[in-house]
Amino acid sequence: MRLDVGRSALLIVDVQNDFCPGGALGVPDGDAVVGPINRISRRFRFVAATQDWHPADHVSFAASWPGRRPQDRVESNGVEQILWPEHCVQGSAGAAFHPGLALEPVGLILRKGFHRALDSYSALFENDRRTPTGLDGWLRSLGVERLFLTGLATDYCVRYTALDAIKLGYRVAIVEDAVRGVDLPRGQVASVLGELRGLGVEFRRAAELED
Repeated sequence: MRLDVGRSALLIVDVQNDFCPGGALGVPDGDAVVGPINRISRRFRFVAATQDWHPADHVSFAASWPGRRPQDRVESNGVEQILWPEHCVQGSAGAAFHPGLALEPVGLILRKGFHRALDSYSALFENDRRTPTGLDGWLRSLGVERLFLTGLATDYCVRYTALDAIKLGYRVAIVEDAVRGVDLPRGQVASVLGELRGLGVEFRRAAELED
């Protein structure tokens, strides 16, 4: 497909060891996104990669809430929070990008979720839906109008990034063979993809974007 490289950006969402098979929050088949991402990333002039970067006592960790377990829901400062196992702790091997991910094309690495009391699924806003991450400013300074989303996980961080991007006026495309989802409860990924299609999100295959 014809790609307007001056107005498009590739966003690589959370392709980190803890979200890949064997990690603390491994997404089934999550490492399968690496190949498609590597094949298309050099086609883009602007590439950003996000990285969950949690302090050891982060609000999203079940261990930070005595008596609570992963998948429990709590409220913190007026924001509903799903609890997870400890993952992507700052400086840990689990927080590192997957070793096969080509980082040479990446112009911006954006760390999110580093506020102890506030989680961040979206690459554009923290989970309070008000606090910006700074990515929008970077994209607008470059004249980007269209975002191609890849990474992990379809039904969480990719979904919320897409929703926020739409609200901010970006055209959004998901590279469907370069994303994978948690799919809990079962069927959640299909529901999310249907939701995004209904909002006008495009779906592309990596082969359409290769040289």
